[in-house]
Amino acid sequence: MAGLVTNVPLFTLVLFARTIYRGNPMSDIIASRVTGRIDGDFVVFLIGMRINKPWKLHKWLPVARVMPKMLKELEAAPPEVGFLGHNGLSKTIVQYWRSFDHLERYARNREALHWPAWVEFNRRMKESRGDVGIWHETYKIRAGEYEALYSGMPPYGLGKAGVRATVTVEIDSARQRIGMA
Repeated sequence: MAGLVTNVPLFTLVLFARTIYRGNPMSDIIASRVTGRIDGDFVVFLIGMRINKPWKLHKWLPVARVMPKMLKELEAAPPEVGFLGHNGLSKTIVQYWRSFDHLERYARNREALHWPAWVEFNRRMKESRGDVGIWHETYKIRAGEYEALYSGMPPYGLGKAGVRATVTVEIDSARQRIGMA
């Protein structure tokens, strides 16, 4: 076990620990099997950062600092923004959006936190793209063409961004939940 931990960057461990131990970790545990559902089509947006040169704090620290602020801005946004939720601050952040148009509208909104942070990041990295890596992936999900299961977990993922439903005999397997049975 110690060998596994030594290969993980300290920054990642701190983020992971912060994600796990925020608040009372046992108070929100759902002690049954539930599934997560979102009505209609939606978008899953994955985003992350890779610190390639940890000693260059002036390159990666601004990115690390602005992400929690963006997530708080999105959590407080009205429903018409289209943000449905996220999995918390971790190595990979998973966000749920009503549509790609909503996601893009937020990303390009010059009044929101993302646009100035994006412009500043690109300015700082113009001559040093290898210092810090950022990445994202966007997936359009069609209604009913996904499945989710949570057991002994606090609200998380689709079960937090959408609604949770008790797993019944009709949706007991992944194949049933994704509509293939």
